[in-house]
Amino acid sequence: MSQRTASAPPPGTADTESSAESVRRVRKVMTASAIGHFVEWFDFAVYAYAAPVIASQFFPNSDPAAALLSVFAIYAVGFVARPIGAFLLGNLGDRFGRKRVLAAVILIMGLSTMLIGLLPTYAVIGVFAPLLLIVLRMVQGLSAAGETIGSNSFVSEHSPIRTRGRNVGLVYTWSNLPPVVAALLVLFLTTALPVEAYESWGWRIPFLLGAPLAIVGLYIRSRVDESPAFTEMRETRQVESAPIRTVFREQWRNMLTCFSIAAVASLGYYSLTGYFYSFMTVTIGLPSSEALLSNSIALLITFVTVPISAAISDRIGRRRMLLIAGTFGALIAVPAYLLVSTGTLGAAIASQGLLGLALGLFFGPAGPAFVELFPARVRYTGASISYNLAFTIFGGTAPLLAIWLIGVTGSTIAPAWYVVAVTVLALIVISGMPETHTRSMRDEASIENAPAPARDRA
Repeated sequence: MSQRTASAPPPGTADTESSAESVRRVRKVMTASAIGHFVEWFDFAVYAYAAPVIASQFFPNSDPAAALLSVFAIYAVGFVARPIGAFLLGNLGDRFGRKRVLAAVILIMGLSTMLIGLLPTYAVIGVFAPLLLIVLRMVQGLSAAGETIGSNSFVSEHSPIRTRGRNVGLVYTWSNLPPVVAALLVLFLTTALPVEAYESWGWRIPFLLGAPLAIVGLYIRSRVDESPAFTEMRETRQVESAPIRTVFREQWRNMLTCFSIAAVASLGYYSLTGYFYSFMTVTIGLPSSEALLSNSIALLITFVTVPISAAISDRIGRRRMLLIAGTFGALIAVPAYLLVSTGTLGAAIASQGLLGLALGLFFGPAGPAFVELFPARVRYTGASISYNLAFTIFGGTAPLLAIWLIGVTGSTIAPAWYVVAVTVLALIVISGMPETHTRSMRDEASIENAPAPARDRA
């Protein structure tokens, strides 16, 4: 195990007042992370919007409802690989650096997404079509496991304390823009192409964009420096040799808190991006164009709200902002589902707008809180494992479980009550978390001993 002697951050680093050069460095890191974040999650998002046509191409012998259920089962399979990826990539990120792992994950995601776009259908190769789809979804999940926490760690470790939440929020919110772009691209393709052409080859276009986008993201990420926190650990020989063992032994309480925050974030995010489009078109009967438009508006609201909420949490603290946002989300979930069930475009925009607002308010403080909970030597590992376990359990199953709940209960608002239950349980855990917004990302003593905010402030 590494030595754990803490020392004060040297002048001019990310935890002190920024010079002009430091500001430029942070902006460069944020730009590289945001663009890479966009590419990574665009690749992951296109699957959900292509779900109905994938159902017909890869499961043609099933009835429409069963085929859609099968597609979302494979959607969930993509999340099964995320805990595996979290253990692997988190460990590598803490031992060999954030930058290297972030470069690898974007390349893996781009190639696997492109290959989905090249897959032969069931009519061509039979059962091998859905089997290969499962394999590529698992590769996507493996890659996605290292993206969010890696980017959040990278930006937070480059940022000064007073603007850390805002900086992470500005990057983290780019996970909300890819579904918008993917939705609008699908909307354009379904409008511009005849139905037969879209179902034959048009649906493949968003997937084929994965490779060139990944190359662009890889180039940009290769031109930034490693984070100061990891560089300092490497130079002082404090890099943790066994981060997985250490994090479970020393950081399990923080892992539980991170898991609880991620449970709410993942359920909200994938209910909106992975389920609502199919819910509106298949269950409610809303036209595809109206469903895509309303979903895009909701995600744009989230995109704008996240950095604002994150900046507020720099002032009032992550815990307080998480509690406010989580409570709001629990209160509006059932009314929002009731509203969208009326089946009009206005209701779809209003209901999803409320859900998008609640999601943005919660995502803002969640992004920096994930990584602030852990000391630098095990940050990538601890946050990745907790985050991805929650996203697998709650995010990956959100569309599948929502369809199942409606089928069992006969109520279109059953998924909303599930969201409420998960959120309330998570808020109980969050209410006991330590405040993190003034912690140093490099001084382990301030993290592990959780001193008062007044003594932490840079």
